Amino acid sequence: MRWITRENVRVDRVACPWLIKRFVDPDAEFLFVPEAHLLDTAAQQGATPFDAARLPEVTLNHRGARCTFEAILEDFHLTDPALDRLGRIVRAADVKGQEHAASEGAGLRAIAEGFALSGISDAERLRLQFPMYDALFEYARGTLQVHEELAASGDTLSRRDVDA
Repeated sequence: MRWITRENVRVDRVACPWLIKRFVDPDAEFLFVPEAHLLDTAAQQGATPFDAARLPEVTLNHRGARCTFEAILEDFHLTDPALDRLGRIVRAADVKGQEHAASEGAGLRAIAEGFALSGISDAERLRLQFPMYDALFEYARGTLQVHEELAASGDTLSRRDVDA
């Protein structure tokens, strides 16, 4: 299946293709076009558009304070708690005013901006950043596991302990 979004991908438009490839459509192909051509190209290519907030016809979009990554989780019924945690990290990095959603968001935003400034193609940004999202997913899984183990033992974990 083909998927299409705006060119010059950054946080959410890298995270969403990662999520789609890993959990929705392993054979997904991604197209990147200027926003003005997104709907026409989507129709011509039979592609599913995502993350184009100025286009109300695009349903896989930011929803209120939530990012497109979280919309995909919702629409495709992806309920893994680690994906939910990763969604909060993506939201913190991508959505102005949502930085409080996850402290890791600032680092993710800085990395995405660095890739954007590097001048490489959108496809190359995906190729280079997918392993980082694999690692963030494992981090989210591990963080949740630590919290579950502590809860089972009756202990608690402070934010200071997690950041150490």
